[in-house]
Amino acid sequence: MLVNLHTHTLFSDGTAPPEAYIEEAIKQRFTILGFSDHSPVPFDNEFTIPEEQLGQYYQAIKSYSLGLDLSDFKAMKDPNSLLTILTGLEYDYIPFRTNSLPEIRHQYDFDYVIGAVHLVTDDSSDHVWFIDGPDKSSYDNGLQLVFHGNIRRAVTAYYRQIQDMVLTQKPEIIGHLDKIKMHNRNRYFLESESWYVSLVDETLNLIKDAGCIVEVNTRGLYKGRSDSFFPGPEILLKIRNLKIPVIISSDAHDPAEIALLFPEARKILFDLGLQNQRVLTSHGWEDVPLF
Repeated sequence: MLVNLHTHTLFSDGTAPPEAYIEEAIKQRFTILGFSDHSPVPFDNEFTIPEEQLGQYYQAIKSYSLGLDLSDFKAMKDPNSLLTILTGLEYDYIPFRTNSLPEIRHQYDFDYVIGAVHLVTDDSSDHVWFIDGPDKSSYDNGLQLVFHGNIRRAVTAYYRQIQDMVLTQKPEIIGHLDKIKMHNRNRYFLESESWYVSLVDETLNLIKDAGCIVEVNTRGLYKGRSDSFFPGPEILLKIRNLKIPVIISSDAHDPAEIALLFPEARKILFDLGLQNQRVLTSHGWEDVPLF
């Protein structure tokens, strides 16, 4: 079963309109394709849905998920084409700055939400630390600006923000859990340090208690920005031991990326002792075999 629930279009920071991803998903014989453009944040940027376009995004994707605008996709008439389209959102959580997820869901009936942290705050600063993007200088500069170079305080703030998101916003999926490592590349901290391991363990236990799914995100590896998936094998082993469900995603920003490194991700999970991923079907969330 080919499934990807983490997909970005021109509504946020993707390269193509939804139709191009649908065409590619049909071509690759996908079973489920979910769209999850970035939710609005309260400042000008080039990577999230503008607040005034959130309704337009929702209506556009929902029309496809309901099959209302699929007449132009001739392959959908093929009885062998079983593509289901889901309407999702990647919720960018910034405490006390972004609209709450319950408030957003009161307005829009999203099929699922991926909760993620890209912008880290600190009580002592009005600025935010942007940990993502292709340029590591934003990571380095933000670390100095917001946290005065104190990496342990900064990384702790990142994981505390994820923990707060899990407890207060309750997304179904936790996106790229350890993305804080992406621009680090062992320059500021090691993932084996006891304080870092403790933060991960605390976060995983909260995720387990909340019943969330952890995304296994392949983007960092196929873009050459990470040496492992998000999260890496050490955390995935903990996830297996805690019996936390997982789902593989590509975090696609281009139609060609919708299934990149999926075979490799399935193999790593299987080798670590995980046999299923959790998928949203017409019957609800179900565990389906990796192979």
